Amino acid sequence: MATTAPNTTGKKLNVLVYSGDGTTVESVRHCLYTLRRLLASHYAVIPVTAEMLIKEPWTLTCALLVIPGGADLGYCRALNGVGNHRIEQFVRRGGAYLGFCAGAYYGSKRCEFEVGDKTLQVIGERELAFYPGTCRGGAFRGFVYHSEAGARAVALTVSKEALSAGVVPTNFRSYYNGGGVFVDAPLYADKGVEVLASYADRLNVDPGTGTAAVVYCPIGDGAAILTGPHPEFAAVNLDRKAGGPEYAEVIDALAADDKGRTDFLKACLSKLGLQVAQDTTHVPSLSSLHFSSLSSGDAERVLKSLEELVGDKEFLKDEHDTFKIEKSGAYNMGTLAESLSADSKEGPSESSQTEGIVDYQSIVKRLVIHDDVPSSKLTPYFNHHAFYSHLRDYQAQSKEGASLFGSNILYGEVVTSTNTILEKNVKLLRNMPTGTTATATTQVAGRGRGSNVWVSPAGALIFSTVVRHPMEKMQSAPVVLIQYLSALAVVQGIRSYDEGYDAMPVKLKWPNDVYALDPEQPENKKQYTKICGILVNSSYSSNEYTSVVGIGLNATNASPTTSLTALASRFVGRRAAPITLEKLLARILTVFEDLYNRFLRTGFDRTFEDMYYNAWLHTNQIVTLETEGGARARIKGVTRDFGLLLAEELSWDDRPTGRVWQLQSDSNSFDFMRGLVKRKVN
Repeated sequence: MATTAPNTTGKKLNVLVYSGDGTTVESVRHCLYTLRRLLASHYAVIPVTAEMLIKEPWTLTCALLVIPGGADLGYCRALNGVGNHRIEQFVRRGGAYLGFCAGAYYGSKRCEFEVGDKTLQVIGERELAFYPGTCRGGAFRGFVYHSEAGARAVALTVSKEALSAGVVPTNFRSYYNGGGVFVDAPLYADKGVEVLASYADRLNVDPGTGTAAVVYCPIGDGAAILTGPHPEFAAVNLDRKAGGPEYAEVIDALAADDKGRTDFLKACLSKLGLQVAQDTTHVPSLSSLHFSSLSSGDAERVLKSLEELVGDKEFLKDEHDTFKIEKSGAYNMGTLAESLSADSKEGPSESSQTEGIVDYQSIVKRLVIHDDVPSSKLTPYFNHHAFYSHLRDYQAQSKEGASLFGSNILYGEVVTSTNTILEKNVKLLRNMPTGTTATATTQVAGRGRGSNVWVSPAGALIFSTVVRHPMEKMQSAPVVLIQYLSALAVVQGIRSYDEGYDAMPVKLKWPNDVYALDPEQPENKKQYTKICGILVNSSYSSNEYTSVVGIGLNATNASPTTSLTALASRFVGRRAAPITLEKLLARILTVFEDLYNRFLRTGFDRTFEDMYYNAWLHTNQIVTLETEGGARARIKGVTRDFGLLLAEELSWDDRPTGRVWQLQSDSNSFDFMRGLVKRKVN
């Protein structure tokens, strides 16, 4: 009988915020802002569409699904049927659902909204039915779609006995605009329904028994919390000019109770089983970007080419971001306001960032070109001297003449995304030498495949490298296989990091994720967990493909899954050299360049195949082809031309039928860990 791939464990890393039909932009933005502040140290809080909820295997990595405010009829149009079935099954099997305002109407068995008003009335049954009764609204008069006319700061009385986690307020005021009341909520106690907060003010509709504003509903092994008001709306993100004097008073009242609002929401998230940050994460300000090089000549050439682009203008306005180009020493490094004016016509500067929702794209990024290695005082979280020292040592050991990858570094302590900075800014990218690597200590808008965002807490190694692939090599060395080389570089880089690291149990999950044996599991329970995500974006111009290879790797950070430090402690032992980001980055980059240089010479030959298969999880794994009516197949490898997955069809007794499938990755439509492959090519 054929062997199967090792067991894996998928920790719940994602908090998904529905952003499709029916939602309002503001409601989604408020959800993302507040939930990221409370959860970002443990989860990736990301928006998803209805198509993603219907088609992608999001349930395996999702800790919480959030349906924000808007109009729930839009949700019905987009999700009724298959979408709601997947949501209901996700919750019933241990997931969590959080519905704000329209999301609360949508999560109730029956919705009754503005009954009797011909222009606003919505009445009907709802499929999810997490709350077994009716959500009726608006609880207060004055609601107008896409307006603050009906907005108010409603007083809520908290049921503290139902919320035991952390400091829970007795009462607080919350933003409200059109939400409902959960009719007769106390009467559903026999079904496990708990009232978490009640309206303290007189309502405009019949609430039945009680005045429940927020309810908790157990559903199978999971649970839902539905809230009529908007505790996710922070006063700092509300525009005082959006309404009259009364609206400004609403914002003042909400600001006064912001701590109570935050503590209440923390307690709700904890009740749903999520890990909540003890200290609320503040919105980070973007830092300067520092470009440096092993060769001062490279830095000078980059500065000259960028200055030619800027000309007599003050800023380099690129396709996605705007940059202020400076030479090191030309400005006071400690006084950002002197170099970037907050009222610049090109956009707000870093100094204009405040608490609240930040439009990172509009912020001018300060790019400093150094003719020498930046000092550790200037970049305290990344030691350039140590990095370049390790890079030289590894380059000296190279058998393929590695000399480019990492020789130019673009570092920022806090950036949007290393991938975005390079890939989305064509002018900047064209002037970056081959092998230029952008790296950061913290990302505030990291990118991943499909609906994924790789979490980048402190201690993660985050970087993106520019690879220019010549057109004439496309037949012998297809650019699509660069993703395989990058994943292989991570595995080999870890295993050759230092003495004893060849024992590190890291493996490849097709096509380019890196998994590690969970060090917290006992020896007889071999489970793998994801430690690295890779995103490769390529574009064609001037007879070459320019690929930006983005990598996020858990190095010293134990959250959200596990870390190389934990792995080394378990599998290398006391003799393990400590993991440092500078040394690890240098090692992976030189291995990557060695593999790439060999790839240009030989293509994806038998030696590459052996290296790839020796590192992956899927040898002879048996999977189910969903698009073929549940046909069984055994994984045999990948094609050398386009990296398609080869799977031979099996008969009822697991013998080959002679039919071989070639399968293509479409981001998240492959779930090897459940044995499902969804899309066929031929």
